[in-house]
Amino acid sequence: MNRVAILAHTHVTLFEMSCAIELFALPRPEFDVWYKTDVISLEKSDIETTGNLVISAQPADTLDPYDTLIVPGWPTWDYHVPQAIESEVSRFVKQGKRVLTLCSGAFLLARLGLLDGKAATTHWMYEQSFRSQFPHIQYQADVLYIFDDNIGCSAGSAAALDLGLAVIRHDFGYDIANQVAKRLVISAHRLGGQAQFVDTPILEVPNNFSSALDWACSNLDKSISVDLLAQKASMSRRTFDRKFRASFNLSAKEWLIQQRIERAKGLLEVESHSIERLASMAGFENATTLRHHFRRLVGVSPQQYRKQFGELG
Repeated sequence: MNRVAILAHTHVTLFEMSCAIELFALPRPEFDVWYKTDVISLEKSDIETTGNLVISAQPADTLDPYDTLIVPGWPTWDYHVPQAIESEVSRFVKQGKRVLTLCSGAFLLARLGLLDGKAATTHWMYEQSFRSQFPHIQYQADVLYIFDDNIGCSAGSAAALDLGLAVIRHDFGYDIANQVAKRLVISAHRLGGQAQFVDTPILEVPNNFSSALDWACSNLDKSISVDLLAQKASMSRRTFDRKFRASFNLSAKEWLIQQRIERAKGLLEVESHSIERLASMAGFENATTLRHHFRRLVGVSPQQYRKQFGELG
């Protein structure tokens, strides 16, 4: 059982903490194995946070019992790190245990020098401050989350859910991550980065573009051309391509491939069909094309993925 600690601290952000609790601490009796999660405080005092809400967390002297640490936010200014947090978090990271920072939580690890030379991200509003304070970190601007070795960082706010679902998908597989996402009423895997959320007006009319993508996700086993997607979005091909690139920072063709690979991953985990049959079910022309894109995007062959995650492999 993976033991998880959610770090409550003086400047904890409530939304990110709630995301961590919902993902990792909520009882899930429908699963045979799940995380054992505690909300802990290394400062050993009640915490007054936004709206004068006072949080009383489980006091802890050490992080030793835990396998994963979640940091839900941290001050973005030059804030003195309490000694207990500095020593325990530094030791935890150096032991190679997994740490997830949510939104501004990356500032804690950065302040302790634990992200030097690593790739990291945070909310787009804090990008310039993060870059100027920590020039030795490889800041990644347009991502929802990123992993570098044992450290995962999420971008702003709701991206904490994306990071958490990616961890659940890694630990328990696609099917369980999808069940968790359904309970949250969110997508199990969002593509694209933060750029699509910056200064984007809320549409006041039905979004044909979004509807076209929803249709594509429901019909991945069929032949889908970019021209057909543009038609369903009620756009010219040129306008559709420009809109797609601005929204996802990749082409519609590559997006379709990525969606089909996600479909293939899910099928590999629960189906015993041949790779040729799975390729057809995921919308690929043949098994060779599936293998090529699977190794390119996932890093292993479909057969290796099935052995690692498949119920029947």
